[in-house]
Amino acid sequence: MSANVIEAKNLTKRYNGVAVVKGISFSVARGEIFGLLGPNGAGKTTTILMLLGLSDISDGQARVLDHDPVREPLAVKRQVGYLPDQIGFYDNLTFSRGMRQRLGLAEILMKEAQIAILDEPTSGLDPQATAELLNVIRDLKNRGVSVLLSSHLLERVQSVCDRVALFSQGNIALIGTVPELGRQVLGGGFRVEVEAEGQDLVQRIAAIPGVQRVEPAGANRFLLLADHDVRPEAAAAVVGAGGRLLRLSVEEPSLEAIYTRYFQTHEGELHAA
Repeated sequence: MSANVIEAKNLTKRYNGVAVVKGISFSVARGEIFGLLGPNGAGKTTTILMLLGLSDISDGQARVLDHDPVREPLAVKRQVGYLPDQIGFYDNLTFSRGMRQRLGLAEILMKEAQIAILDEPTSGLDPQATAELLNVIRDLKNRGVSVLLSSHLLERVQSVCDRVALFSQGNIALIGTVPELGRQVLGGGFRVEVEAEGQDLVQRIAAIPGVQRVEPAGANRFLLLADHDVRPEAAAAVVGAGGRLLRLSVEEPSLEAIYTRYFQTHEGELHAA
């Protein structure tokens, strides 16, 4: 059994000779939530339709649960649940868009799908409905369902995605975890927030190899910049000093900031692609 439930290699889609998806490659691991993120018209939905066997592949190849979606579309559809941007329930019924989205996800659960593919699941939802929907997506993962979702609302889905691919003009510009992309695009190292009680903690933490700077961030809180993830060493330093560790977390950069910075510095390259 493959560790990846979805694999795309040099996937290309042309309409009337014009490429709208341009040789992209990515994979989705079993049990992973993977985000296809970027503006409308970047190629996300076309990519999804090719993976589902609902649109022909011009070049390249795709495998979904070890099946070819072009040659074996029924085998793919039996094991994959799909929530399109516009759900085909009756328009004259009274469910809100959020309720329709949840009904579509319930259908995926009832189907016992191995993969859930969700196209713009949070679009048009208010903050409360968005939070509820993201919790349902987390529940899908907890049930062992792999999730591939697309969105142009980066800040809404950042919290649920294990990895993301940032689309622009039919290309994948960046791919990885949010912290990886932050270091790659924004520079700097790991920003680790420590909340702890004890004596001489700043000096202890500052002495950890790889820690570049320690800054106060409030009562019993410190923010440290390091060249690698030093959470285990920071926890050991607090305990070694006889202190009490309350919280330890890596501060993630914003996907919006990553996306904006990348396209400001690579705009010419992307237009030439």
